[in-house]
Amino acid sequence: MDLRDPGLQPERTTLAWRRTLISLVVVDLFIWRSWLTSEPSTGRLIPGLPGLDYQGICALMAAAATIVLACVVWVRSRQLHAGNEAASARLIFVSTLAVIGLGGTAIAAIALGG
Repeated sequence: MDLRDPGLQPERTTLAWRRTLISLVVVDLFIWRSWLTSEPSTGRLIPGLPGLDYQGICALMAAAATIVLACVVWVRSRQLHAGNEAASARLIFVSTLAVIGLGGTAIAAIALGG
């Protein structure tokens, strides 16, 4: 019989993820501002769509990753309030993919944005 008491650690983790999401939203706003105020690029990926260049793809990917992470934090906080201490493997996998995508976006924005 396991009578392990997690204490306040799950709640602290959830609060830390919420602070991280706030900082990600701020970074997303800077990426979007940079994209929207930059001069139009001649190297468009699809010629008919204005603004769909590498910097636009980076901005869209950063926003998508932040939305996915916000959903993961929301689901995880609901799980904690329901009394489920262990995170599901699917939730961990999705959050890992979002973090990898966000890291790739940051690298691409630095490499291609110059």
